[in-house]
Amino acid sequence: MPKERQEKRKSELSPRRKPMQQRARERTQQILDITARLLEEVGIDDLTTILIAKELGISVGSLYHYFPNKHSILFALGEHWLEEMTTAMNDIEAYNLNEMNLEQFVDAAVERMLTVYKTQKAVLPLAQALWVIPELRDLDTQHDDLVISKLAAIFKRLNFKGSKSELERIGRVYLETTHAVLLTIVSQKTVRSKRSLDDLKAMMLTLLQSHIND
Repeated sequence: MPKERQEKRKSELSPRRKPMQQRARERTQQILDITARLLEEVGIDDLTTILIAKELGISVGSLYHYFPNKHSILFALGEHWLEEMTTAMNDIEAYNLNEMNLEQFVDAAVERMLTVYKTQKAVLPLAQALWVIPELRDLDTQHDDLVISKLAAIFKRLNFKGSKSELERIGRVYLETTHAVLLTIVSQKTVRSKRSLDDLKAMMLTLLQSHIND
């Protein structure tokens, strides 16, 4: 998507105003927290600004002082998700790979990403929203591009075989697999969660071992 179009769409989805005062910042965060809770409870289709305003105990008009529509609130949640994932990938990129074997790297990298999934409120419906709502797809694309490019650079440092495009292909397989399984793990409430996490690490280790130079 052209940069000009991206900037226009971001402008349309941005909050009405940047909260400067403490009270306004608290209200903005309250809107995001309640939206995340409602997103888990009722889903994307039944989430409305009327419902959000009702839960807040304010009028829809007052809500619009902060966000112009439902998608702009979801966009703000998506931006927070992207920020947290950027921090996580920067942390993973900063690992001292010379002192880690591949199994240690996979264990640390998966655990670091799991932290993002655990701390993001309404992560499953938010991930679905980023995928199915056209206004939010830019964030989904940015997320994928970020993770894949970081992983490709890390794989090169790990002495993987293949060109940049091949390393990016491996990065996409890694991303799509971990994303799907981590979404399942955070929704599980029993010992199955730990077993699924162990299985994910084993799958990723097997995947990466097949591409590393001897």
